[in-house]
Amino acid sequence: MSRLLINTYFAVPVQFFVVLGLTISMAFSAQASDLRLAVNDTKGRISQYAVVTLKPLFEGNWPTPIAHSPQMKQQGAMFTPFVMAVKVNTSVKFPNLDEFRHQVYSYSKAKKFKLRLYGKDESKEVAFDKVGIISLGCNIHDNMLAYISVTDAPYFVVTDSAGFAEILNVRPGKYQLSIWHPNQKNRKQNFTQPITIATDDVVMNATLELRRVGRKQKPPEDGNY
Repeated sequence: MSRLLINTYFAVPVQFFVVLGLTISMAFSAQASDLRLAVNDTKGRISQYAVVTLKPLFEGNWPTPIAHSPQMKQQGAMFTPFVMAVKVNTSVKFPNLDEFRHQVYSYSKAKKFKLRLYGKDESKEVAFDKVGIISLGCNIHDNMLAYISVTDAPYFVVTDSAGFAEILNVRPGKYQLSIWHPNQKNRKQNFTQPITIATDDVVMNATLELRRVGRKQKPPEDGNY
């Protein structure tokens, strides 16, 4: 069974939990506000492209997100970024920066769509109105692959090239921590665990079980665009 190992470091006693194959070691001070998380696989390698979300387990009024249109670029016959996280009901732009045409599509349950062929400096826009993972492809270039994680959580972030994630100014309370990665062993079950945030910084390490051979996006062979 897939496991998530998280170590949280504070100058207080540590509590251990084992829930649905997730082993969590956590310790909390009286206060916390910023969450800093480093993600690795079971071999100690950094895990870029992990989507980390915090969903409150308490009632509260959350500010309306600032309207913006993130971009899933097409350049060099590749999507950039490889993994994106957005708030539900966000519209994402798909600009084509290549000299040739693309046809972006998704057959994912949360959003099925197919954009018409469009060329350089043209852009299309898609609204993502359901929570879920969207797998993207291009009908012209089979090598192209990307993911959009659509969430209703107020806090979310994608780990960077160092496998590091940072969520600042988290409201104190109890949350459901969730980590999704495109190459996790169990694709249908995210790694989740309730945690408590107070008003001191929280520093955590997470170890994910990933597939030996994961899905990757690669440039076209021999520059064949």
